[in-house]
Amino acid sequence: MKNVLVIGVGPHARRSHLPALAAGQRDGLVGTICGVDVLGAASVLTVFDSDDGPRDLPVTLIDPFPAGEHTLPDAVRQTLDALVVRRSIDAVVVATEPAFHMVYARWALERGLNILLDKPLGVRANASTDPAQAGAILTDVEDLVTRYDRARRHHPDVVVSVQSQRRYHPAFWALRDLIAEIAEATGCPVTSVQSFHSDGQWRLPDELLDLDYHGYGRGYGKCAHSGYHFFDIIPWLLAAGDASGKMADAVRVHAEVTRPADLLAQLGVADYERLFDGFAARNRYTEAELRAGLHGFGEVDAGISMAFTSAGRTLTLATLNLFHNGFSQRGNLAPAAALYKGNGRVRQETHIIQQGPFQALHLHSLQTLEGDSCAGDRYAVGGDQHIEVHVFRNNRFRPGWKPYTRLGRGDLTTTADGDLATPTQQSSRRRSMHEFLLYLNGHRDRHQMRSDLTTHRTAAALMAGTYLSMAHRFSGTSPEATLSLAPTLAALPAQARGREVIVR
Repeated sequence: MKNVLVIGVGPHARRSHLPALAAGQRDGLVGTICGVDVLGAASVLTVFDSDDGPRDLPVTLIDPFPAGEHTLPDAVRQTLDALVVRRSIDAVVVATEPAFHMVYARWALERGLNILLDKPLGVRANASTDPAQAGAILTDVEDLVTRYDRARRHHPDVVVSVQSQRRYHPAFWALRDLIAEIAEATGCPVTSVQSFHSDGQWRLPDELLDLDYHGYGRGYGKCAHSGYHFFDIIPWLLAAGDASGKMADAVRVHAEVTRPADLLAQLGVADYERLFDGFAARNRYTEAELRAGLHGFGEVDAGISMAFTSAGRTLTLATLNLFHNGFSQRGNLAPAAALYKGNGRVRQETHIIQQGPFQALHLHSLQTLEGDSCAGDRYAVGGDQHIEVHVFRNNRFRPGWKPYTRLGRGDLTTTADGDLATPTQQSSRRRSMHEFLLYLNGHRDRHQMRSDLTTHRTAAALMAGTYLSMAHRFSGTSPEATLSLAPTLAALPAQARGREVIVR
């Protein structure tokens, strides 16, 4: 059995990683589980203890250090090195604040440790305002891939798996199969994608400054919090159409965003004093103080336009709308203790995919209440487990095709391995962890891993391009970024500050 170190045992790890590791212990795949977190984080941890998590989780506390460090501070590195030896650690789960993902992943690879890396791969402080930091998102990933290749020369079995759970979700595998079928029959790739995700994270004006968890003060926001899933899933779905032989070699990206200061134009302090009894007494800031304090904060919402091109010709148009500030079920003045969940956040997610004149696919997952449904049906529209796929095909062109098919929850339970699975995000996260543990114990081959780091280059390019577009607009230049999708991404030129950023 393999021993696992979890770096970052906060709300997300307590909800997802630790219960999955405890299940691995019960299955005989995991031995010891231990954790690491920074001093001062203990108050965050207690709220999220899970009944199905490990019963005994020793946590080693380390001193906090600034984001953006290329290597760990000596004291932190020595503490982790000693922990690896003392606990005979075989693998590391990196579940920290995203700006720290890279430094821990570099440390683990240098020691030949297997890694389950939480999303996003990494992000830089002030990525939404500074083009240099935005571009570094991509060069950081390229550096990590190079280090991964180097580590495999000395440790051939080492693996870095990225927890992008939609790759493990049976509904998204159904989309891939449907896309591949039409691409093979017609030679037509995916020609357009419209993706939308909102999670109803409603923050009141003073909370925009005062609440740090999943906040915006580091100069990034929604696109780094949960947006990476969609930077990943769009090219992952496009790749299902590779049978057409028509593949993009570059992408143009243009992003428009709403920042915390913009929210005050939608609902200002006076509005909140009218909407919530007690807000005026609680709020410590004038609207002018809020606007000044929120300057340079990261994005709350983002509307992103992408054009995937081949030899200069557009193959696929994609729009990606990512919102924290959407439909919510928060109604209380004081935020709930559990900011990650239980604070009014509900998921509303749609994907509309067109394959020229031949096929349209609609995936809808629309919640009304977390863990409940206003209709009393968990699987109906608005239920906590609602998901459905609508398939439209041109049967006048091909009479054997059905013009319309609806795939409900009961039809969306088969994974790529042919296993039965619950079509939920939480279940898919746990399948990602289970695959990682199977590999560690010799029950999976490398080619069976669905989310190896080396398959995430395009997603990293889309995330970097999005932040480059934001940063260009913030600095007063044209908000368009052009990035190569070549198999090997070169380093971004340090002098790149102009109208287009081209990575070749």
